[in-house]
Amino acid sequence: MTAVRPEQPTPAYVEGHGLLKDKVVVVTAAAGAGIGASVVRRALEEGARAVVLSDTHERRVAEAHEALAAEFGSQQVLSTVTDVTDEAQVQALLDLADTVGGVDVMINNAGLGGTASVLEMTDEQWSKVLDITLTGTFRSVRAASNRMMANGTRGVIVNNASVIGWRAQEGQAHYAAAKAGVMALTRCAALDVAPHGIRVNAVSPSLAMHPFLAKVTSDELLHELKQREAFGRAAEPWEVANVMVFLASDYSSYLTGEVISVSSQHA
Repeated sequence: MTAVRPEQPTPAYVEGHGLLKDKVVVVTAAAGAGIGASVVRRALEEGARAVVLSDTHERRVAEAHEALAAEFGSQQVLSTVTDVTDEAQVQALLDLADTVGGVDVMINNAGLGGTASVLEMTDEQWSKVLDITLTGTFRSVRAASNRMMANGTRGVIVNNASVIGWRAQEGQAHYAAAKAGVMALTRCAALDVAPHGIRVNAVSPSLAMHPFLAKVTSDELLHELKQREAFGRAAEPWEVANVMVFLASDYSSYLTGEVISVSSQHA
């Protein structure tokens, strides 16, 4: 019988240290309570000159904007509704960043999951997950890279992948294929843009807890997933955001084409 892995306490929240001082940071899928929302907050705490947050949910975008603007100042927070499957909306997002000096850091967090066996998965299910999670990341990488080049910016792009791009999980063929694609896209795009001084990296989280995940996942499955983690617990979204901020900062100036596992999963 396998011993129950005790749940370790969540560490204290890390205060900002100016890692993104004076940077303009753009984040997709950034409203709500997940990793995207956490990285927006972290970027502001780390001294970003402005953060442009986007999401497909108009109400959540407005609520996030209002709360962050009240806390950090209206000039530091911009927002817009963006569907990464629409090239025009991706360009409009970067147009908004241009109004405050142009994108320095692009964090591509948009993705869509779901559970379906390949035996029953429809073309529509497959295509929707791939279009948002992989092709949407590609569109955003392409657009941000071209905008950085046009602005003469030695910018940084950080993509959100997943350990599921490395490890098999039942019912996740579409999502796993998309996230594995994000990893490969990251490595190849990094070489394409390196001559222009642009860096591209990715994080690969395992289990990050937030209210939406808790709502759509059974207690039994969450317990099972936590038991796969060395610390016996899920990551807090801000713990993943911390690594994204590191990759976006000058502390990782010689890192490009890397996929960093943000996971305590054990062998």
